[in-house]
Amino acid sequence: MKNKQKLKAGVAKVNVTPVLGTVMNGDFVNHYAQRKHSDLFAKALVLSNKETTIAFAVVDICMMDKDFVDQVKKDINDSLGISKEHIIISSTHTHGAPSIAGLLLASLDVVYRNKLAKNIVEAVRLAKENLKDAKFAYGSVDAPEHLLCRRYLMQDDYTAINPVTGLADKIKTNPGGAEDKIIKSIAPVDPELSFIAVKSIDDEWISLLANYSLHYVGDWPDGTITSDYFGEFSKAIQEGLNANEEFLGIMTNGTSGDVNIWDFNNPGRYPKEFHKKSEFIGKDLAHKIVEMASQLEWNTSPSLFGEYKDVIVKTRKPSKEELPLFEEVLEQANYETILSLNDETRKQIYAREQLLLSEYPDEIAFPIQVLKIGDCTIGALGGEFFSETGLNLKKEAGSNPYFTITIANGYVGYVPPKHEIANGGYETWRCRTSFLAEDAEELISNQLKALIN
Repeated sequence: MKNKQKLKAGVAKVNVTPVLGTVMNGDFVNHYAQRKHSDLFAKALVLSNKETTIAFAVVDICMMDKDFVDQVKKDINDSLGISKEHIIISSTHTHGAPSIAGLLLASLDVVYRNKLAKNIVEAVRLAKENLKDAKFAYGSVDAPEHLLCRRYLMQDDYTAINPVTGLADKIKTNPGGAEDKIIKSIAPVDPELSFIAVKSIDDEWISLLANYSLHYVGDWPDGTITSDYFGEFSKAIQEGLNANEEFLGIMTNGTSGDVNIWDFNNPGRYPKEFHKKSEFIGKDLAHKIVEMASQLEWNTSPSLFGEYKDVIVKTRKPSKEELPLFEEVLEQANYETILSLNDETRKQIYAREQLLLSEYPDEIAFPIQVLKIGDCTIGALGGEFFSETGLNLKKEAGSNPYFTITIANGYVGYVPPKHEIANGGYETWRCRTSFLAEDAEELISNQLKALIN
């Protein structure tokens, strides 16, 4: 019977660290790799029984677009026979990595993009070759202390300008420099640190894949190659579990589109030296898991299942009447000289976004997916979703273990709930990284809930 089939598991990683000078994104403008703090990897975990094979590929990169991921999945299917609906390919969302797609004024690096695709396929191939008899467990622990909603209600005498509309937003994202005007952050966070654990049948650690809804840390100078707290966690969990060199620790990004660890009300809570905050958080999260690892219940024959669906979603674009106004801004802008952000340079950057967005289709295919390992369900969404979405999906799953991997199988930028779009703030500003229709989050969530069930 299916649920009695013995589990096999394999892991592998491929170094994807770029050469210095490679284009990097994750900011409003181009940066170039100037120095390396830590290596970047494409990491793969493959689980298999006689009937089904599933694969996770997690890459130290800011984002990967759907066309890119679809081609990688096709290459994996062609060469390894793993079907598209059984593969989740996700980005950690480190902002210290090369650019494989243009974001705002940051351009793509074509050479790196082509190389990365081959490296991901290679990581999955090696993991599949390394399959051995294994057992599986699920666990979770709360870690609320590193999570802050970055969207703030401000005092009445503070004005948060929306660079697209020119009007005032109701809330401000990341109000650095206006700390004395903060009233409160406006939304809950998801404190759960979830993970799946894999050991060999003779009790050697193979892998631990975790999920946490913290955006990224970003405690380093521009132009630094770094895996951020995702990489720090991976090192710390291997050490904490006393695992051998073949072990693979993986951190995935949860529903963290409105969450970071920039504490504007208490800026002294973390070390200020470069990379020390991400190191502290990575080690602390690993420690929490290590403390409860002995309590895990292991299963040598979990069922494996996967399902994938493209949901058709409408887009949010400027009207024809608006375009001449944005063209006027472009004519007066000097993009060569934009090195820092202020109200005027944001206006210029987002005016360009409107012209580019006007050529987008009226609707797109948005990827949603679930993988099930025994009673544990893992959802995948191709964008940056708020904690509210993740909490609602966990509520739908009920008592069954569940978490959501975001920035997976594609990337459309932010997908805020409709009421948050009405509030405004950086994540909602209409551009190529926030362009789905106002009801998109509800539509996508409902479709994913159907797959969960």
